[in-house]
Amino acid sequence: MKTALAGAALLLTAALFAACGSDGDATATDPAAPRPSAGRPTAVPAAPGPVHTAGLVTVMDTGTPEVCLGPVAESYPPQCSGPELLGWDWGDHDGMFEEQGDVRWGQFALTGTWDGKRLTSTQAVPAPLYDALPVEGPAYPAPAARLDGAELEVVRGEVADLPGAQGAYVDGPRVLVDVTYDDGTLQDWADTTYGESVVVVHSMLVS
Repeated sequence: MKTALAGAALLLTAALFAACGSDGDATATDPAAPRPSAGRPTAVPAAPGPVHTAGLVTVMDTGTPEVCLGPVAESYPPQCSGPELLGWDWGDHDGMFEEQGDVRWGQFALTGTWDGKRLTSTQAVPAPLYDALPVEGPAYPAPAARLDGAELEVVRGEVADLPGAQGAYVDGPRVLVDVTYDDGTLQDWADTTYGESVVVVHSMLVS
């Protein structure tokens, strides 16, 4: 009798383990794992019309003119890189730039056209002639979802390599990401993926 009961108990235990192991192939998920990339933009969009820089930017020329839309190292000469700048002639800006050896650089507010990879300059206002209008700090809408610090850091890591990203950082209850240019595609993707205004995309070139 005892042997029969023991055998039944073993069969019941085995059945329970089998049921647990065959529960729909469910696996534990890592909350810090990247989200699915379906629909994630893969390239910086082109602008349908003229664009301008959001204030002064550094034009750097170490052999090919580039517009630095991200960080600039405070060395001499400064160090930075960015999209190629077409239609640029330093002769049009005599006395408005610095040079050391073969390196030339200066600060300008630029207007031009953006093809998704290169900026073609149509107008450049040098820093000494640039009259910046006072700008109030941005008023961001409340995020649709409230994430804690660890979750925001995960999101920051996920958006730091969006097409054209210059930098991403946590700002209060949201993540801000600077990109070369966004026609709304990147912001729409971020809103769909994380909830509206959890990620705010800031375009360095403005339509």
